[in-house]
Amino acid sequence: MPTVLRIGPYRFHFYSREGNEPPHIHVARDDSEAKFWLEPVAVAANYGFGAAELRDLTRLVEEHCEALLAAYIRIHGRR
Repeated sequence: MPTVLRIGPYRFHFYSREGNEPPHIHVARDDSEAKFWLEPVAVAANYGFGAAELRDLTRLVEEHCEALLAAYIRIHGRR
C-alpha cells in the first residue's frame, strides 16, 4: 500500500490492487479511513471520520489533487 503523502496525522495512500477503479486516494488516521475520488474530488466512503474532519480532509485532497492524481497514474496507469 504505497503512501504518497503525509500531512500531520494523515496518511494518503493507495491499495496496490485497486487499479480497476476510477482514480482515488485513501486517507487514514488511527482507526479511521476515508476514500476520495479524484476526478472530481468527492467522498467515496468514510469509516470513522466526523463531518468536520471529513470536510477538512476534502479540502486537503482538493489542495493536493494534482500530485495525488499524478501518483495514482504512476502506480496504476490511466484508466
